[in-house]
Amino acid sequence: MKNLKVILALLLMLLGGMAKANNDDDYKLTKTYATNIYVEAVTLGKMEGFESILDKDAKFCILMGNKRVATYGKAEMLKYMEANLKGIKQLCDTHSAVVEENGQMSVIKVEMKYGNFTRTNYVTFADTGKGWKITNVCSVYK
Repeated sequence: MKNLKVILALLLMLLGGMAKANNDDDYKLTKTYATNIYVEAVTLGKMEGFESILDKDAKFCILMGNKRVATYGKAEMLKYMEANLKGIKQLCDTHSAVVEENGQMSVIKVEMKYGNFTRTNYVTFADTGKGWKITNVCSVYK
């Protein structure tokens, strides 16, 4: 009987620790956290945590002028970034600003100014119930 009590006590501690870990993960996925992870991924090549801030149906598009050049899904973008941008620091000045936000969504404008052109990313975040995640990124080049 004493062994059963010890086992139950250990099991309760284990379950409590797992519940706390899940709460910590949910806490990380704030708008600020997700924005910072995105900016670090695209400007500094830091991929840690990037996949966790992408919604399963996230879409990425590239526009040049009035033409849509390419559209990618989450898996394609992750594969591309891992192969081509991981660990690569972009030589640009980066600024971000909130374009629109409410309790359910937020649009952030991330400008990356290079020597002779600017890449502007319009990043849409949504409160998915499991934290704030990117649902859409549209990149425009000038």
